[in-house]
Amino acid sequence: INLDLFLFTLIAGLIIYWFMSRKKAEPIPEFKQAPSTRETSFIEKMKKTGRNIVVFYGSQTGTGEEFANRLSKDAQRYGMKGMAADPEEYDMCELSRLAEIDNSLAIFCMATYGEGDPTDNAQDFYDWLQESDGELNGVNYTVFALGNKTYEHYNAMGVYVDKRLEELGAKRVFDLGMGDDDGNLEEDFVTWREQFWPAMCEHFGVEASGEDSSIRQYELKEHNDINMNKVYTGEFGCLKSFETQKPPFDAKNPFLAPVIVNRKLNKAGNRHLMHLEVDITGSKIRYESGDHVAVYPTNDTAIVNKLGQILGVDLDTVISLNNLDEESNKKHPFPCPTTYRTALTHYLDIIHPPRTNVLYELAQYATDPKDQENMRKMASSAPEGKALYQSFVLEDNRNILAILEDLPSLRPPIDHLCELMPRLQARYYSIASSSKVHPNSIHICAVLVEYTTKTGRLTKGVATTWLKNKLVADNGHKSTVPMYIRKSQFRLPFKASNPVIMVGPGTGIAPFMGFIQERGWLKEQGKEVGETVLYFGCRHKNEDYLYQEDLEEAEKTGVITKLNVAFSRDQEQKVYVQHLLRTNKEDLWRQIHTDNAHIYICGDARNMARDVQTAFYEIAEELGGMTRTQATDYIKKLMTKGRYSQDVWS
Repeated sequence: INLDLFLFTLIAGLIIYWFMSRKKAEPIPEFKQAPSTRETSFIEKMKKTGRNIVVFYGSQTGTGEEFANRLSKDAQRYGMKGMAADPEEYDMCELSRLAEIDNSLAIFCMATYGEGDPTDNAQDFYDWLQESDGELNGVNYTVFALGNKTYEHYNAMGVYVDKRLEELGAKRVFDLGMGDDDGNLEEDFVTWREQFWPAMCEHFGVEASGEDSSIRQYELKEHNDINMNKVYTGEFGCLKSFETQKPPFDAKNPFLAPVIVNRKLNKAGNRHLMHLEVDITGSKIRYESGDHVAVYPTNDTAIVNKLGQILGVDLDTVISLNNLDEESNKKHPFPCPTTYRTALTHYLDIIHPPRTNVLYELAQYATDPKDQENMRKMASSAPEGKALYQSFVLEDNRNILAILEDLPSLRPPIDHLCELMPRLQARYYSIASSSKVHPNSIHICAVLVEYTTKTGRLTKGVATTWLKNKLVADNGHKSTVPMYIRKSQFRLPFKASNPVIMVGPGTGIAPFMGFIQERGWLKEQGKEVGETVLYFGCRHKNEDYLYQEDLEEAEKTGVITKLNVAFSRDQEQKVYVQHLLRTNKEDLWRQIHTDNAHIYICGDARNMARDVQTAFYEIAEELGGMTRTQATDYIKKLMTKGRYSQDVWS
């Protein structure tokens, strides 16, 4: 008995010891930087550096951050000092202390992402606002919202922040600005900003310093004898993270996934639709059907080389752009030291038409006074200037190279150009596979973007052109794609027995390939699986019927209970998915109203998602005996309950 007791005590002791020491024993992964002594109090930082304006940004694709930087730079022109700040890096419950700083103001540039959600970096701030009952008396604020009218929840985040701050006692000193990316977001911002600053001058009793010249944010340092092992070659977070890959993988540490399949999906026609599969074996990456895969593309080498030629620069010069504001958290505009070639290939967006502030800042380098005047005019809010920017830059779709080619007197220093260019962003694709069936690979379905602009230039989509060229070589050499996963709310019902109605024309089919695979897998597991109905649409049956064999096979085996396909151009009258919904209205109404079906829509937000929603309203009116208002409320309720989900883009 004593021996038993002794062993029992020993084992119990060891278990307790193991539990206690387990926390300490986990090795700290080397690639994680040691906790920095970064200041998390923006108030202390503002006091220390004599600033009175803080511009917070909620940004998913970099535009919100760009606008915040422009506003904080503006402050200098009005004799004030501003700082742009990522709410994720600071303790936002300190907002109430802003009143401790004289003439202080908080500006919020808030983008809305997905279905009215906050951007990733503003999620914690959003949660804090919802839970907070803090007193924000004495805090001055204004909000500029970034959104897109084609989406259901237009500017939801900006509207919420504006309303919530007032509820918490803060004082709105200038009206909410509404930016619409479906129209002209840049113009909306410029117009708001041109009215905002004079109002602020009046509010704070200051005068514009008239210092309208260009204010550089970074200074150039050329490295002549640097060890090339210290130079960034396209990585985002840690140097050499592409050579030595260590999980966890995320936006700052993407995984280089080898491309194992890259095939053309359409049988004919002049478009190129493609199916890619990337290998995630050994990466510890987990995904669910409905998630997005984010990939980091690179720019076309031909365009990068042309920029080097036109500016007469050796692109392989190793440089750093160092922030002149030593207190800033952002030491460089992109990973430095690096070469101009790497910056223009991996880090900078050189394809989108430049925003007005870029033209304004570069105008000083144009030797022809007419060019200089036009560039400055385009950045003003004068109707004539706005019209010129709209036609010359936006409608003619001129990127920075096209502008340099068409304005021969403009030859800016390349370092200033690199400072002003926005960052090249990750591109999101709905995953076209299920991890239950494909745990070690992720499937992507995309269409090559290619068109000729009004000036006769062929413009190619950065990411889709890059993906198309990720060929699988026979010699064993594998092309890789830097990627990470972004979780989504687009999820199959928790109960497999719920019917599923999927509407996804064109590449909107992508997430439904994952859903169909998963429903098939659930069936194989012996689960009771509800009706699985797909509405797909394309132009011609013999051209772009994507995944035709897979879908017809799934219908044959009963995984898809009903496959409805609209071929829009195979007959005189165009037929779209919404027409097929109306044809099957009785079935649909039973599935939705009686059987608790979940509805999923994926694809184009501008027309398709709207038309499909209208079709559902009409079905609810006709078969549910509702008025349009009641039908609208009925569908909105389904959205709130998570039974009507959209994964749309414009």
